[in-house]
Amino acid sequence: MTGIRLVRQREWAFPPAPVRREVLSATPTGAADAPPVLFVAGFGQGAWVFAEHWLERTAERGFPAYAMSLRGHGESGPAAKATLRAYVHDVTQVAASLPRQAVLVGHGASALVVAMALARYPARAAVLVAPVFGGVGAAFSALGRAPLGTVPALFGRPLRLRRGLLLSREVPAADARRYAARRRGGASGRAQWQLVAHRAPEEPVGNPPVLVVGSPDDRIAGRALAAVAHRYGGAPLLFPGMGHDLMLDARWQEPIDAILDWLDKPGQ
Repeated sequence: MTGIRLVRQREWAFPPAPVRREVLSATPTGAADAPPVLFVAGFGQGAWVFAEHWLERTAERGFPAYAMSLRGHGESGPAAKATLRAYVHDVTQVAASLPRQAVLVGHGASALVVAMALARYPARAAVLVAPVFGGVGAAFSALGRAPLGTVPALFGRPLRLRRGLLLSREVPAADARRYAARRRGGASGRAQWQLVAHRAPEEPVGNPPVLVVGSPDDRIAGRALAAVAHRYGGAPLLFPGMGHDLMLDARWQEPIDAILDWLDKPGQ
């Protein structure tokens, strides 16, 4: 139990405000013995990014599949002053509402949110997709790669990243424009600042297996993949040639099938 906090007095006394949460789902055909998989969309994105391909693919493979939008994102309720703690609360509340112990899958900055939620929710397993764990170094790197999209975020405005940082050149331009048009809402300025300066996530409850997935060509998270995977005692599962948004890229099927293959292994 070392490193695990059992009592969180501040969180008990001052819980985040309730908010409407968008949760999409896909149900396998026939009885499903597999654990439910909860996908958590990253900052500036909503549950739709998983509903595009990964949600149905997960259900086809026999896993009850769910995708959620954090507060202030997608079709979830607005939350202009949300904190990382509020996002963690959203994930743990949705996970706890599922019929069985869930696998948590977080993308981008929501990989950090999922990592923080693992200290509060006893997940069956977790997958961190293109994880953005933040920090001062990552912030300066983002400024160098995308100054026009990153500088407004320093003043509380939404983070805006160009197509070349999110998707590979294999994605048709029409699809990329359609995806860009669907992005609405985003992380609060407060949460964006907390992403730069936050404590390391606490140890997961129950020591669940954790898989890190990403692309070495991801210009947002690629450099950090090995470090995040090392934190959880493994090596990253890499998909060269893909962008940050693996679930929307042209070869989207490769990473989700690899994730589901990993979950199918005995002991996961």
